[in-house]
Amino acid sequence: MAGPVFIRHPRPGDEAELVALRRASREFLEPWEPIPPAGTDGFDEVAFARMLAASDTERSQRVLVCRAADRRIVGQASLGEIIRGSLEQAFLGYWVGAPFARQGFMTAAIRLVLARAFGPLRLHRVEANIQPHNAASIALARRVGMRKEGFSPRYLRIRGAWTDHERWAVTAEDWGAG
Repeated sequence: MAGPVFIRHPRPGDEAELVALRRASREFLEPWEPIPPAGTDGFDEVAFARMLAASDTERSQRVLVCRAADRRIVGQASLGEIIRGSLEQAFLGYWVGAPFARQGFMTAAIRLVLARAFGPLRLHRVEANIQPHNAASIALARRVGMRKEGFSPRYLRIRGAWTDHERWAVTAEDWGAG
């Protein structure tokens, strides 16, 4: 643990800490997050159980971002919808709790996630879809070596509205060259 954070898969014992962080960060996170399945909150124990079940599968890798200094959970990152075969791609998602924003934790974490994606997971491409007005997330994508590849109108439903997104991506070759 040489950097400011480390990543690990969640465990059942993380529920209280993670749910508390998400609830405390609700106002900070809601403008950027997709609507959870009908009848669910996205900030509760049911959401934690869904995340835990998808944390280490062939199609999904979800990790907690923990501050190295005190092992406290500061956020989460995921490689979702992993596609194998001729594509070898995943979609990158991430969030940081409001008390930990703009401290470099997520940049360090995403570098670790990408190292795992292009190392042990042997992916070729990782894509992140970011709302055009999410300046912090776009800056993070640039810092970790992603490039803007395009624009997707009405890509994802956020807070009840189909929202435009920019497509950012990095390939194994780009990562290795950086």
